[in-house]
Amino acid sequence: MPPDGLAAPQARPATARVFFALWPPAAIVEQLADIARSAASQLGGKATRPESIHLTLAFLGEVAESRLPLLARTAASVRAAPFELQIDTLGYWSHNHLLWAGCSAAPSELPGLAAALQQQLAAAGFVVADAGRPFAPHLSLLRKIPVAHPPKILPPIVPLAWSCTGFVLVRSQLSASGPEYKILAEFPLVP
Repeated sequence: MPPDGLAAPQARPATARVFFALWPPAAIVEQLADIARSAASQLGGKATRPESIHLTLAFLGEVAESRLPLLARTAASVRAAPFELQIDTLGYWSHNHLLWAGCSAAPSELPGLAAALQQQLAAAGFVVADAGRPFAPHLSLLRKIPVAHPPKILPPIVPLAWSCTGFVLVRSQLSASGPEYKILAEFPLVP
């Protein structure tokens, strides 16, 4: 014990800000980035960097680095069949000035995968930060659209077919230029 009789402060364990996501293949990323750049030129706002385009399945936030191996083992235990996504619609959320791409009709396997993942994570003692909200599958394309220019009518997009065969665990590190993402582990979709 220190001479003043006070206990030494406990060092906080190192943490990682993490989430699980579907990560689109390069061809889909390129097409979505084109849509984002076009929308930014029309609406203003900030287009999502191509290397950051993803569909979040579960956001955990800060997790002790010592628990990352358990987190990866837990995700590896999730069983879900591969599925096809048709990215065919744009949406706008006025509460956060965000333009997103998504499916007009998501296949049942997508919310099923998110639910199975969240269930396994909870059983292993992990807290999913967004578990209390309904799952809203989307790929963020444009942020910070000026309030004076909210889109009234969104243009149609050519449907993009995406074969989803796996999901990833991603570490997010915040920086002045925005979040930097690093894929920590990949998990195949296996029925």
